[in-house]
Amino acid sequence: MRRRLPAVALALGIALALLAATPALAAGYRYWSFWDGAAGGKWVYATQGPSLARPADGAVQGFRFSVSKDAAAQAAQPRAAADFEAVCGATVPAEGRKRVALVIDFGVPEDAPAGETPPGTAPRTACAQVAPDATAAEALASVAKPLRYNSAALLCAISGYPKQGCGDQVADGPTPSAAPADGGDGEGGGPSAGLLAGIAAVAALAAAAVWQSRRRSR
Repeated sequence: MRRRLPAVALALGIALALLAATPALAAGYRYWSFWDGAAGGKWVYATQGPSLARPADGAVQGFRFSVSKDAAAQAAQPRAAADFEAVCGATVPAEGRKRVALVIDFGVPEDAPAGETPPGTAPRTACAQVAPDATAAEALASVAKPLRYNSAALLCAISGYPKQGCGDQVADGPTPSAAPADGGDGEGGGPSAGLLAGIAAVAALAAAAVWQSRRRSR
């Protein structure tokens, strides 16, 4: 038993070292998040997408472009208060129309895709006056064209920003595009095939060391 433990410990140490060298997992996604205005000028992460949500007259809707790790818990909120009066107070109500206050935050330069810059440093606001049954997406389209969506109806761009990409995964460290072509598992977030093979080889060496030590101890 005394001769068996050093070999096993050495093999496990090598395995841990290999695991420590695993490329960083993806930290989050770069996308437009959608928010509902709440009491006190606060924001609540929307439970429906803008193409499904039908805000009532007097509602406030927010959009924020950022890199976020978790959709609800860590998504970046719009950097302006959800204040209907501040946005729509000067817009005279019209019969057969509803007023929806929109806050559009293009985010910070650090979250912009490579080669792009947010159009402005402060959030934009607009009062959309639309039909009573209009969706949040229709309200947004009335004041912030062009919009861009992907095939899954995910909102990709507002007022043409960003020019390309949609919900792109962003790595913690080197970006996915900078990673070697054969360095991932195809899913953009797991250990590489080479790393898995290395760990398997270490496990085999550990098993061989145990078997060999048993033979010598007989």
